[in-house]
Amino acid sequence: MDILLVDGYNIIGAWPDLVELKNKDLSAARDILIEKMAEYQAYTGFRVIIVFDAYYVEGIEKKYENHKVEVVFTRKNETADERIEKLAIELSNRMTQIHVATSDYTEQWQIFGQGALRKSARELLTEINVIEQKIGKKVQNIQHKKPVSKIQLSEEVAKIFEKWRRGSD
Repeated sequence: MDILLVDGYNIIGAWPDLVELKNKDLSAARDILIEKMAEYQAYTGFRVIIVFDAYYVEGIEKKYENHKVEVVFTRKNETADERIEKLAIELSNRMTQIHVATSDYTEQWQIFGQGALRKSARELLTEINVIEQKIGKKVQNIQHKKPVSKIQLSEEVAKIFEKWRRGSD
């Protein structure tokens, strides 16, 4: 099993479109990151856990699931880096490969020491863009495929049926 731990605010602060949105509406930037990571999860099959620190959102520790993506807000005075390190240790076993998405250089070295693989914010964005393009192409192919009739019809009969289907004479 592959698990991707995402340093939420680090990624938001590194992706140009989310940085711009963060300055206007932080919760909207979080929502878009969660949506993009849900697409990533659906496409790759990875278990995705996004960690946001309590630094930006005061309150108690909170966890919830959104589109099969686990979202964690740390407790007060706990950083996302600290929680990610704990999760990397807790979730690590022979059958699991941990990946950590962050551009925090110190965090990357801490994670390496625990056997996890790092993914920079830029690498994750590139991967997300490729996945979105592939999904778009699949959707386009599905929309452009002509429904196939199980019965071979002549062009003339097919036109008659199409007129009937549309309700025209």
